[in-house]
Amino acid sequence: MPVVTRGPLLTLYWKLHRTLFRLSSGRIGARSGDWPVLLLTTKGQKTGERRDVALNYLRDDGSYVVIGSFAGADRHPAWWKNLRAHPEAEIMVDGKRIRVRAVECLGARRQLLWSKIVERDPAYREYQDRTKRQIPVVALEPLGEAAG
Repeated sequence: MPVVTRGPLLTLYWKLHRTLFRLSSGRIGARSGDWPVLLLTTKGQKTGERRDVALNYLRDDGSYVVIGSFAGADRHPAWWKNLRAHPEAEIMVDGKRIRVRAVECLGARRQLLWSKIVERDPAYREYQDRTKRQIPVVALEPLGEAAG
């Protein structure tokens, strides 16, 4: 995928993509370039309200691994702040809702996953170069299918 810069057009695209994905139960927007996409639903860290975001992911040992690049912005995306406050969440993937627990990948696991991420999409290397923060690599570990 090409390297993008966060701005009004990208923000609008993210909102539209998320809405179409949700309304179609994942039939529209299930891929973004070479990446499969899931819909992550978190609990707002301050409000406690449900918040949705569509994210690229890769599979690793049964987990869904997502990347908190925020297109290289100098702050973490809201979804990652929400998960740090409330690690249990829900994803919609392949038309199913699955309860998950978020675990930040650190050390050797992070290095291995990061190498797979930038091999698949070198734009992530540029996103890391744009920011002083370490971009989070987060494993969403399934807890079971969600009711609903």
